[in-house]
Amino acid sequence: MTDPRPLFSRATGQAAELIATVRPGQLPDPTPCTDYDVRTLLSHIVGACTRIAVCGERGNGLDVPLFVDGVPDDGWPQAYEDIRGRVVAAWASDERLATPVRVPWGEVLGREALPAYVMEVVTHTWDLSEGLGRPLPLDPELAAYALAVAREALPDDPREDRPFQPVVTAPEGADVYGELAAWLGRRPLSPA
Repeated sequence: MTDPRPLFSRATGQAAELIATVRPGQLPDPTPCTDYDVRTLLSHIVGACTRIAVCGERGNGLDVPLFVDGVPDDGWPQAYEDIRGRVVAAWASDERLATPVRVPWGEVLGREALPAYVMEVVTHTWDLSEGLGRPLPLDPELAAYALAVAREALPDDPREDRPFQPVVTAPEGADVYGELAAWLGRRPLSPA
């Protein structure tokens, strides 16, 4: 099994680069997460990374809210950068990968949990990229890894009790991010 930590670090770095492009006027814009505008998605990205950090630090972050409040409109890049350093450090040890952690889908070894968190970060980075009008190219290797994790972890049908919509058909000519989004029930906001 591939050590997911380098990919996780790259995924958080890619997210940080994208979040650094956000301008306050974009915060009310829609994203492929139909219930989330850009601001709500950023709140979730920072909140989810906080939960992932706490999970890495103490083995269970389920009590950490998945959204954060109080971030100023121009403060999202710093809020994410602050949690990014913490989350990467929390998962740095070999011991964390070899010991059980409590995650929403049960108790698993850290090395089994972290790939799902790579998928989480990569997917929400795509969501944000769509909401921002695709300002930066995204790393296709990260999407290929996240898609493999998604296909293994999430059945194509049914998806009751899971926070994902049914699989949709990827647009013709979709890249690997488009395929990942479609597997997770998302549609791009505009054609590629």
